[in-house]
Amino acid sequence: MRLKDKVAIVTGGSMGIGKAVCLAFGREGAKVAVVNRTRENGEAVVKEIVDAGGAARAFPCDVSKKAEVDGMVKGVADAFGTVDILVGNAGIMINKPVEDYTEEDWDRMIDTNLKGNFLLSQAIIPIMKKKKYGKLVFMASIAGTHAFPNALPYCASKGGVVMITKALAAEIAKDGINVNCISPGNTATPLNQHLQDDPDFVKLLEGLTPTGRAYIATEEIAGAAVFLASDEASAVHGLDMIVDDGWCVM
Repeated sequence: MRLKDKVAIVTGGSMGIGKAVCLAFGREGAKVAVVNRTRENGEAVVKEIVDAGGAARAFPCDVSKKAEVDGMVKGVADAFGTVDILVGNAGIMINKPVEDYTEEDWDRMIDTNLKGNFLLSQAIIPIMKKKKYGKLVFMASIAGTHAFPNALPYCASKGGVVMITKALAAEIAKDGINVNCISPGNTATPLNQHLQDDPDFVKLLEGLTPTGRAYIATEEIAGAAVFLASDEASAVHGLDMIVDDGWCVM
């Protein structure tokens, strides 16, 4: 087990990529804090982990609110004794032409996708610095480095996640903390179900991806997260790991 007895916080852990990461971490021996806004949804993932022989607890939290983030991190540290790993995965996507976005749309995406990871970092890094050990893995996106139409705030927020990763790696690698991010390609999740349901968009993706697949599975992203959270990645700092079926090379 590559994460045996490590304590991992996974935000957005109740569905999609976050759920797949939680389940994978549980199988690898981690004690998993499943973080999302709704306790009931988090408890469902906890049950799957526990039923499979793992250890997990649900911690409701809105990652865009500093008081909630600070309280959640303290709750996890009190419950499990420490925090070894963070996977900052919570995110939202709203697709519109630029002139149709509201200020609320912008704020929701920036606050959740970008500010949330900043607040989580502030709360967790002091714990990791004290023991000179930690793994921060942020969920960016190929939209953070490659432009997509009708997705301006999402692209901006994910580009920010890539730079949070690099800036933090430059600052705290000396403290024994690895900071990296994953940029998923077109991954089948509830977040983009509306795009999966568009046959023309699916056909477009199939033609743009070397493998011919429109969407990859969440479990394929979880595998990358396990690696970056493990000691196998001890010399990996500031990496934006692209997991996209080769979409970006095209």
